[in-house]
Amino acid sequence: QVRLVESGGGSVQSGGSLRLSCAASGLDVRRACMSWLRQAPGKQREEVAAIGRDGSTRYADSVKGRFTISQDNAVATVYLQMNNLNVEDTAMYYCAARASGICPNFQYNYNYWGQGTQVTVSS
Repeated sequence: QVRLVESGGGSVQSGGSLRLSCAASGLDVRRACMSWLRQAPGKQREEVAAIGRDGSTRYADSVKGRFTISQDNAVATVYLQMNNLNVEDTAMYYCAARASGICPNFQYNYNYWGQGTQVTVSS
């Protein structure tokens, strides 16, 4: 059984940093596409960062230069380092995985989802 467990969310002031973690079990993260998505109240869920099995990464324009996705295969954990946070980054952040390793163009193609971790940025 695959489980994705997010942690690291919290409250921070604008300009601050947080690092989110997604601990995976039952899944070989080396072979998967791992992604971070977020959903703010009243808004559609959006992908913010993803890393494919070949190590390639992609980012939403709104977070480029501020967020970095990485993974530690030894502990089957994916991270999202978030710097220079602003109030627009306030959202529930979810970890998702696609077992095939190719990062999908559509969210519904992710096979597995975590429960989410809340990030709140205040001005």
